Amino acid sequence: MIIQYIFELIGTFVFAISGVLAVRDKENDVFGAGFTGFVTAIGGGSLRDILLGSYPLAWIDDIYLVYTIFIGVMVSYLFSTYLMRLRKTLFLFDTLGIALFTILGTEKALSLGVRVEIAAIMGMFSAVMGGVIRDTLTNTTPILFSKEVYASACLFGAIFYLVLNYFGLSRDINLLLSVAIIIAIRLLAVKYKISLPSLK
Repeated sequence: MIIQYIFELIGTFVFAISGVLAVRDKENDVFGAGFTGFVTAIGGGSLRDILLGSYPLAWIDDIYLVYTIFIGVMVSYLFSTYLMRLRKTLFLFDTLGIALFTILGTEKALSLGVRVEIAAIMGMFSAVMGGVIRDTLTNTTPILFSKEVYASACLFGAIFYLVLNYFGLSRDINLLLSVAIIIAIRLLAVKYKISLPSLK
């Protein structure tokens, strides 16, 4: 449980940063940027918990998640210039965030006794819906609606986790491997311009 909680805090932290950085050049004030970071960090998990009927919501039940978001917002505010200089910073934070939240969401759904198919979908929802809310607030077309390998990477990672879980692999090792596979798929897809087929 310790490694899961650490992952949850890290995922919350990096999603908060990605939310703040997304509005850096849109003339938002500090509160507006902080609000965007907050809803980016809690959006996917809150939607998952609402759909699963799990109350209180995770961030309401654990004040340390709120503190983590606050720290992420402050780090973004204080070091935004430095963070934006890093190559593809927002992309890297977003990739790490979706990988962590996918597996955590899948585990949360399993713990509530749902079928594995639903657990995989809930894992994907946990990962991508915070980013959808962030992009909607910043008047940006959500990456979910592009041809990029994004939600599909999360879904594959969730299935990968469930398969390894079925065969009894150590939970902590499974977490690390499943997070790594999502990150690898996302990075390779962007590097080699791999995309899903167009609807047309």
